[in-house]
Amino acid sequence: MTNHPDVTQIDVLGSELLDEAHRHHARRTARTLVTGTSQRATLIAMAETAELAHHDAPPAATLYVVAGRVRLHTHDNEWILDRGHLARIPPQRHALQALTDAVVLLTVALR
Repeated sequence: MTNHPDVTQIDVLGSELLDEAHRHHARRTARTLVTGTSQRATLIAMAETAELAHHDAPPAATLYVVAGRVRLHTHDNEWILDRGHLARIPPQRHALQALTDAVVLLTVALR
């Protein structure tokens, strides 16, 4: 198991990750903050226009927008999420696009 800090200052780390995302060829970066046998929490920074292509949904997950604006979408639906929004990840294949520079917290149930 990876050693993660007990407490993370999300806004500070989000700014650092966003700076990294601007320098990365994929225009995004992430850091896992909590990991265990039943859950994982990952902070993801995405420069404007960066995307996470369609992928399968985990058993249960939420996405909290720490900063910026993102588009969460499936084949049939889309949600525009702004800072402070919390969304349930849809149970079907989905994708995420940064409409502005954005930082999101993804929390996943592993079982």
